[in-house]
Parts: sequence; C-alpha cells; structure tokens
Amino acid sequence: MNNNIELSEEELARVPKKPLLTKSVILFLLSQNLSLFGSSVVGFAIIWYITLQTSSGLYLMFATLAQMVPYLIISLYSGVWADRYDRKLLIMISDSFIALATLLLALLFSLGYDSIWAILTVSVIRSIGSGVQSPAVNAIIPQLVDSEHLVRIQGINQSLNSALLLLSPAVGGMMLGLFSLGSTLYLDVVTAALAVGVFSFISVEKRVAHATEQSMFQDIKSGMAYTFTNPMLRNLLICYGFSFFLITPAAILTPLLVERTFGSDVWRLTANEMVWTAGSLLGGLLVSLKGTFSNKVRTIALSLVAFGFCFALLGLAPTFLMYLIIMGIGGVFVPVFNTAEIVMIQEIADEAMMGRVFSIVQLLASSAIPLGILLFGPLADSVSVQSILVVSGILLAVVGIVYAKSTSSKQLFK
Repeated sequence: MNNNIELSEEELARVPKKPLLTKSVILFLLSQNLSLFGSSVVGFAIIWYITLQTSSGLYLMFATLAQMVPYLIISLYSGVWADRYDRKLLIMISDSFIALATLLLALLFSLGYDSIWAILTVSVIRSIGSGVQSPAVNAIIPQLVDSEHLVRIQGINQSLNSALLLLSPAVGGMMLGLFSLGSTLYLDVVTAALAVGVFSFISVEKRVAHATEQSMFQDIKSGMAYTFTNPMLRNLLICYGFSFFLITPAAILTPLLVERTFGSDVWRLTANEMVWTAGSLLGGLLVSLKGTFSNKVRTIALSLVAFGFCFALLGLAPTFLMYLIIMGIGGVFVPVFNTAEIVMIQEIADEAMMGRVFSIVQLLASSAIPLGILLFGPLADSVSVQSILVVSGILLAVVGIVYAKSTSSKQLFK
C-alpha cells in the first residue's frame, strides 16, 4: 500500500473522516459530468455523421486514430505533469483547450467548410486536451475522498456518467437530424465553459509537491519502472492492454454493424448507444449500493469474461431486438470493471506516482485501440462485423480467465 507511516487501529479511528458527499465532491461530479455530456453528444454526432456520410470502416479507422493517437503521445508527459503540478489547474486548462478546439470546428462548419478532414483535424486537437486531463482527474479523486468511499464515489460517478450518456445519444441524434453538426458542436462549447466555472470553486486538499531535479524523460522512466516492478500493477496493465485491443470491434464497429445489418436509420444508431448506456447506469447503481469489492482481481476478471460472452453473442443476434437486449446486459459490467480497476490503482499506487501510473493506463488503452482499429477497421470491409465480434469476444473471455489465474488472492491483500 502507499502509506509511508503506519498508524495503530486506535490512532486511525481518531482520524476525522470526510463524509461521502462533501461540497468539493459534489462540485467535482457536477463539473465532470457537464463536460462529459457535451463531449459525448458531439462525439456521437461526429461518429454518426462520418458513418452516414461514408459507410466506410476505413473512415471510422481515420476518426478513431485522430481521437486516439494524439492522446497516446501526450500520455507520455501528462502523468508527469499531474504529479508535478496543480492537478486542479491542469484539469481546468485542458477542458478550456478542448472547448476552444470545438468552437473552431463549429465556426468552420458555420462558414460552410464541412469537410470530413476538418473534423479529423480538430479531433486531434481535442484528443490532446483529453490526454492531459485524464490522469489528473483520476489522480485528484483521492485528494477529495477518503479511501473508504472510493468505490462508492466511483459508482455514483459511473451512474451519473451513464445517465447522461443515456440522454446524450438522443440529444445528439435529435440535433443532428433537426439541425446540423455545426449547431451540435456549440453545445459542447457551452457545457465545457460551465464545467470550468464550476470546477474553479472546488477546494482541493494540498499535497506534498513532487519536487525533483529529474528531467521529464527521467520522470517518465521512473514512473514506468515503478509501475512495472509492482506485480499487481504490472499484471493489471498487461491485462488492460490486451482487453482494450479486443474490445475495439465492439467499441468502434457496432454502428457499422447496425447500419449494414439492421438499417441506417438514425434511431437505430441512437438505440444502439442508449441500451448500452442504460445497462451501464444500472451497473453504476449496483456498484454505488455495494460500496466495496472484497476481491478486485476477481471482479475485473469476471467482468472481462462477461464482456467476451456478450460481444460474441452480439455477432450471433438474429434480430435487432435481441441485439439490443444483449448490448444492454453487456453495459451492466462497464462500471463494475472501471470502478474495480481505478480504485485498485488508487489504493496500490503511491500518491506521488499516481499521475504517472494513470498516464500509463491511458497510454496502453490509447495505443491498444488504434492498433486494434488498424486491424479491425479494414478487415470490416472484407469480412462481416459479426464474425469479428464472435472471435474477439471469445479471446476477451480468455484474457479474463488468464488474468485471474496469474494474480493470486494473496498478492491482492499485500
């Protein structure tokens, strides 16, 4: 664990505990979910716009690479920044950066420059801002919440995320159908501005500064060494990389499956996202009610096996209704997996290294998905998406089983 000073049980009992929902936690949840709502509405609208304009797995590959590769590159540095500098300030600056990029794209569309390449270019800029923000957000949570509340707060946050993601496809589909992509983009600008304003009122507990004379490269190297010499973190991150590679077909290609197999109506694409998110909302509520996971390794492994079976069954679904039911069941395990993984890192990693550990997590995720789409995107134009989902789903279940066997329960409680 990351405690440098051992306290007796009596001393720990006398330490004042923060309540579950403090003012700062409420403002944090409000700010992050405002930002998420605007970004997800625009994200859905962009993917659907490209899908309906091109019906091409190749262009979906380009869109995914534009969103992921800059995120991947900046991850090498963003974790160090989250450990060196004020995390609150980093989050506010990066959110503002994303809003400005979105405003630029909206203005381009308003001027009639509605090129797919303009979307991809601004997606690169947005990706950089997200890459800076992500490790700072995950690392700042233990500064706001006592460790005993981490699982419950993550469950509440996942529920709020899912509720907004349930609404955002409908909003995105409605705005794309009634107005235009350009008009939809302005929503993200407004919600990002509100999110930054709310976040500015958060009071963050001061932490010991990460004073160092090391260069940026040396800090990155020390973060890598710390992460991969810890058996629990190493096993988790290896599992994470393989999992995200195999999740790529379900994450990226299901709109293409729906469009090719069941119809290109916007409502079908909307339903595809909404049922997944409805399942995630239910899962988040279950996590927040449960409040803890006694064995996070087992929880992560079971979630991956469940994902694998659901993704394989998506490829075998005979009707759109059956497809939606399976998609909803799969969504239940998203907050379970995410919460167990994030809280496990927050509990294991030293506070001074947490930003770098989370940056390595996003480095693996953001590299695995582009590698996956480089394979699965062009492949989807040669073979059916259904067959890709069946094979990748089976392999994902195998990853979950191997992870459970490779990480003993004894290690978990060290």
